[in-house]
Amino acid sequence: MAADVRVRPARADERVAVLGVLDAAMLETDAEVIAERIADGRVLVAVAGGPGDGTEDDTSAEASPERVVGAIEVSSDRGDAGGHVEAIAVRRRRRGRGIGTALVEAAAARWRPLSADFDDAVRPFYVRVGFEIRDAGDGRYRGRLD
Repeated sequence: MAADVRVRPARADERVAVLGVLDAAMLETDAEVIAERIADGRVLVAVAGGPGDGTEDDTSAEASPERVVGAIEVSSDRGDAGGHVEAIAVRRRRRGRGIGTALVEAAAARWRPLSADFDDAVRPFYVRVGFEIRDAGDGRYRGRLD
């Protein structure tokens, strides 16, 4: 993952930024559900900038503000003991740098097993991050990370 990016729980004041990342990836989102999941600690964000951003003097008052560059929304309402990935996205210009992997790893550290339903286009990503995958029919897959 890029040195200037770290993963942490989303804050309430980041709801719009989280929705922006998910909407840019054309994922279905519900603003109220996202707000509830943020309040429950079930949305993690990858942020760039701010203190610890990798600049020479990242403790200065002029450190760049944090920017949400990725997000993962995890529910607990699908009967899984751990969590279910409802949505995951990384800003287009930040893709291919390990940010999505870091989001999944952080979610799996909190909620195991972790499951996800997805289509063929993102199947390689879920294989790469270690999900066991089975065909769910109609071009969809279900993955599980124990």
